[in-house]
Amino acid sequence: MPQERIGVYVCHCGSNIAGTVDVEELTAWAGEALRHRGVVVARDYKFMCSSLGQDLIAKDIKEDALTRVVVAACSPHLHEATFRKACADAGMNPYLCELVSIREQVSWVHTDKAAATAKAKAVISGGVERVIHHAPLEPMSVPINPATLVVGGGIAGIQAAMEIADSGFHVYLVEREPSIGGHMAQFDKTFPTLDCAACILTPKMVSIGSHPHITLLTYSEVEQVDGYVGNFNVTVRKKASYVNSDLCTGCSVCEEKCPKSVIDPVFEAGLGYRKAIYRSFPQAVPKFPVIDADNCIYFDTGKCKACEIHCEAGAIDFEQEDQILELNVGNIILATGYDLFDARRETQYGYGRLANVFTSLEFERLTNAAGPTNGNIVLRDGETTPKSVGIIHCVGSRDRKFNNYCSVICCMQSLKFAHLVKERTGAEVFNFYIDMRTAYKEYDEFYQRVLSEGVHFIRGRVAEVTDVSNTPEEEDKLVIQIEDTRIGRQRRIPVDMVILSAALEPRHDSDEVAHQFGISCSVNGWFIEKHPKLDPVATMTEGIYIAGCAQGPKDIPSTVTQGAAAAARVLGRIQQKEMALEPIRAEVTEALCSGCRICNNLCPYTAIVFDEAKEVSVINAALCQGCGTCVAACPSNAISGTQFSNEQVMAQLHGLLMLNIMEPVVS
Repeated sequence: MPQERIGVYVCHCGSNIAGTVDVEELTAWAGEALRHRGVVVARDYKFMCSSLGQDLIAKDIKEDALTRVVVAACSPHLHEATFRKACADAGMNPYLCELVSIREQVSWVHTDKAAATAKAKAVISGGVERVIHHAPLEPMSVPINPATLVVGGGIAGIQAAMEIADSGFHVYLVEREPSIGGHMAQFDKTFPTLDCAACILTPKMVSIGSHPHITLLTYSEVEQVDGYVGNFNVTVRKKASYVNSDLCTGCSVCEEKCPKSVIDPVFEAGLGYRKAIYRSFPQAVPKFPVIDADNCIYFDTGKCKACEIHCEAGAIDFEQEDQILELNVGNIILATGYDLFDARRETQYGYGRLANVFTSLEFERLTNAAGPTNGNIVLRDGETTPKSVGIIHCVGSRDRKFNNYCSVICCMQSLKFAHLVKERTGAEVFNFYIDMRTAYKEYDEFYQRVLSEGVHFIRGRVAEVTDVSNTPEEEDKLVIQIEDTRIGRQRRIPVDMVILSAALEPRHDSDEVAHQFGISCSVNGWFIEKHPKLDPVATMTEGIYIAGCAQGPKDIPSTVTQGAAAAARVLGRIQQKEMALEPIRAEVTEALCSGCRICNNLCPYTAIVFDEAKEVSVINAALCQGCGTCVAACPSNAISGTQFSNEQVMAQLHGLLMLNIMEPVVS
């Protein structure tokens, strides 16, 4: 029979709960019907999470000698920590508090008030039965290594690394390309201010390359991640560049003398050429070139070595091999960016089939003064200036066939393209859009500016881009077929050039990277944050943070903000020097473990290893997140979840079924 003194607290949550659940009836019922289960106090309050609501709980703990607390409010994911702290401040072990959801699980999913109130009674009953079996727990502390790993050298990773390094702590910045800069380095102008992308990005890149607290590891990839918050062990493969950076002066003579030119599919988006030994772009950081072994004549035939012959510094090293680096860091920030939607998949738009259909990234390179056409907007022949241009929004986004989400930047990017075409060619410009989304600072003003420049805006989803002409004015043109929804009729618009504003997509290996770092991806492939509103940079794995387009599509200001926010979270951890971990973890009863190792491969956080000497599985409590996967999978019932024991779960089910109401009253 229960000997505990339990307080039950029911939140109105304004009208979120009280609008569907009869809170007063529920509170009175809990005080009477569950009295024999140890309930000595039952109260309701309009906003239980407020300071006054928390004070109410603390006051009762002290005055009524409560030993357990049940709060019926919103999701534990939102306010469990709030009520645990209130209990701790009153002298109660915080893990003797149980939060049950009557908002998300009751009021928000029901319209019948009587049925919702009855269900809320069952939920509270289950919470009371469960909390009786709670055990006082103590969080464990781990020291925090002050070094940080930032993965991804785009603007998000650059901002995060600079914030931490400027605070005096060491950062390892890993980038898979030969230079940092990411997609922003490929742009000419940035909306809405039309700042030169290189002018605002390059100083940051230079600072990264020369910062005393930053170890820059370009042309490198993370291969393995072990450990836990405060103590991650990371294996990085630094690929052979075949150039000794200690000797190289960055003079570029090797590039000039290299006889092999190849199309650059990455930085120049397939529009320009680079040599087999190359730097991605003139302002690249670091300044040292790399040799593309797949296209190098020497690696193919064993002959040439023109770069080595002309390198006065003797920096070319064809015998160089990949390096494996072992890093120890306390926190990790993932800023791996995005991939561009492959416009060939939208076959009706003709990309890859019709010569003068360009992707947004190709057009960025056309407009860049350092691009393949020196900033001249021309057709594929490299000479002809277009007299009419069509810009199609939402290619691959807001489309159930490909990506149902909005890519955020497409409207403003397309407006920027329209302005640049007008400014540099004077061509007639048509923007084909579904909805115009210009929500942030000075964005709508930029839209109004482009309107005033004489750009045509046609609302509707483009059906087709074709080179088949029906009239003389369509001869030798690309024809954009669309239903203009503002005038309610089909239109055919002949143009010389078509630009496709392609969707932002998760990196092609986002699932693999997520698994490697012990985090999760959404159904669309973006990394999942801990909470979309209250914690958008943390993940469910302590010590792993996300920033920029790795989390979802966003523009440059939002990306920079999130990079700084992730850095601030890391700095907070570093300055604490140690961190208290949630004690709700799984445990192995060694006497019951058969050594089958089923749990080892199932753990999403790689927290379980096999002890060869004892022939049993062992759980690293610092890595374990208490998800319960191993508990459910163990055929020997050898693994139990702290605070989720069979006794606790069965007691909660007992309460949910209201079987406890029929039990005799305790005298």
